[in-house]
Amino acid sequence: MRIGTERTARAGAQQRGTANAEHTAPASTRNGDTSDDTIGAEHAARTAAQQRSTGAGVGTAAHTAAEAETHTAPGKLWGVGLGPGDPELVTVKAARVIAEADVIAFHSARHRRSISRGIAAPYMRAGQLEEHLVYPVTTETTDHPGGYQGAIDEFYEQAAELLAGHLAAGRSVALLAAGDPLFYSSYMHMHRRLADRFEAEIIPGITSVSAASAALGTPLVEGEQVLTILPGTMPVDELTRRLRDTEAAAIMKLGRTYPNVRQALSDSGRLADAYYVERASSTRQRVLRAADVADADVPYFSITLVPGPAPTTPLPRAKPAAAQHESPNTHSTLSAGHANEDFADRPGRVVVDQPGRVVVDQPGRVVVVGLGPGAAEWTTTEVHEALADATDLVGYTTYLNRVPSRPGQHRHASDNRVESERAAMALDLARRGARVAVVSSGDPGVFAMAAAVLEEAADPQWRDVPVRVLPGLTAANAVASRVGAPLGHDYAMISLSDRLKPWEVVAQRLSAVAAADMAIAVYNPASSQRTWQVGAMRDLLLEHRKPDTPVVLGRDVGGPTESVRVVSLGDLDPAEVDMRTLLIIGASTTTAQETDQGVRVYTSRRYARSGDAAAPDA
Repeated sequence: MRIGTERTARAGAQQRGTANAEHTAPASTRNGDTSDDTIGAEHAARTAAQQRSTGAGVGTAAHTAAEAETHTAPGKLWGVGLGPGDPELVTVKAARVIAEADVIAFHSARHRRSISRGIAAPYMRAGQLEEHLVYPVTTETTDHPGGYQGAIDEFYEQAAELLAGHLAAGRSVALLAAGDPLFYSSYMHMHRRLADRFEAEIIPGITSVSAASAALGTPLVEGEQVLTILPGTMPVDELTRRLRDTEAAAIMKLGRTYPNVRQALSDSGRLADAYYVERASSTRQRVLRAADVADADVPYFSITLVPGPAPTTPLPRAKPAAAQHESPNTHSTLSAGHANEDFADRPGRVVVDQPGRVVVDQPGRVVVVGLGPGAAEWTTTEVHEALADATDLVGYTTYLNRVPSRPGQHRHASDNRVESERAAMALDLARRGARVAVVSSGDPGVFAMAAAVLEEAADPQWRDVPVRVLPGLTAANAVASRVGAPLGHDYAMISLSDRLKPWEVVAQRLSAVAAADMAIAVYNPASSQRTWQVGAMRDLLLEHRKPDTPVVLGRDVGGPTESVRVVSLGDLDPAEVDMRTLLIIGASTTTAQETDQGVRVYTSRRYARSGDAAAPDA
């Protein structure tokens, strides 16, 4: 799936300036975007202003209290239009602002998958502050006293104040918006609440209407024809009336509204002239006649077009974007990755057997593999064979780097925060005939890619793509082996990350497992931006465990910088824990024993019973 291109966040954007100007600047000029000369003047003025202040707009990721006190001017709010999905459709100005901003802010639903961040990722730099604004409700019901609108209004107020804090401290904030910031976008709600207090500037983006029209490959309106843009959430009768009264239409906000939209198109006599475009500009793009679309297959990011002029050229609905990768010089990646593909050398040849349906003469497949936690000898023979057989490797950059390169094999690398997008890319490649290996460290079914791939594969569009999961040695088992058998009895695995679930859930599970007197393998205990959870976990566990409970700290086990230590729970120092560390917290039956070979830790499989000091545990 085309979610990015091969470049670094800042240098890549600068290197691509000339090439992108050929594609982006003319379109931006036609839509009223800032010209190159104006951009250059603004850049010079902004640079001078930054030299007079503390660097807001270019700034660093960390701001000390002393630095905050020296800010003489508030930061600037940027409403950054990202375009419809393809990062190559991000304007030159938007790419520059994203790279320079102190804070990157973006919205998502409660599943926490942000399309906007995925589009912007190639232009972001390491160390930028990120504010993830998660809607409390989208289509669900809510028990908020003010109902749905009350919950959303409260969310917008809280989000605005969060961003206001950064702006008041002198930090520039780039608030990302898919499409255009003022076209059915969440940005406008922040603009209304902040633009009267802080300097704000909007960078226009290519709308989904323009992208869908380009995908259709036919004019949307010409001469004096009128284009009407309609939300699919309108009542059927009103939608029908407006469709009858206009020469051309674009209907947005589809998804669960599509049955009503189809009914309105039929009632207005426009169904035969209507076309459906899904995920315009991405490699998951589909173009179909509106009448041929199954209701269950319609995502929110789709649009229906009724062109004004009668099409005079063949429409591309018989060749959707999945089959349009014929240039050997094109590159497509996921957020920060590598090569895309010329499918001439793929085992499955893409063909079209009817409008909108792509098939391959040889089936592709997806296999999700686990490399184990570091040492090459921990990768199973079965996984080695799957990797050797794959035409494409998909995965987090760090994990793909552990797999030897093979001639003709295509690699699609990405960062570690785009699991669902990575899964969709793998399935899309397989649907086009590729043999795809999705690469995880450890075991793919333990806090890794197997769940993400299977969740995405549940979408009906992937029903014909085979998916298989191959097991790997878990990091918990590898760390345990270094000290003995701390997981020798019942134990639980818990991820301390609150990126995909709220901390309240993590804390509740920690308390429950601790109260059940089970050993605990703790994954993802800390990161560069998330350091407080280890201390909070320790305090929770001490409510149920003695301070001398053994704790194993295994870092980079199987790797070149491996270290394994055993400390007591009471002495656990959060500063000694990072993202590459796995913790094993003992139970009441866990023993740490000094030996000539070092500390040995085991959890007994026996519990002392009344009148029976050592009855076996069945």
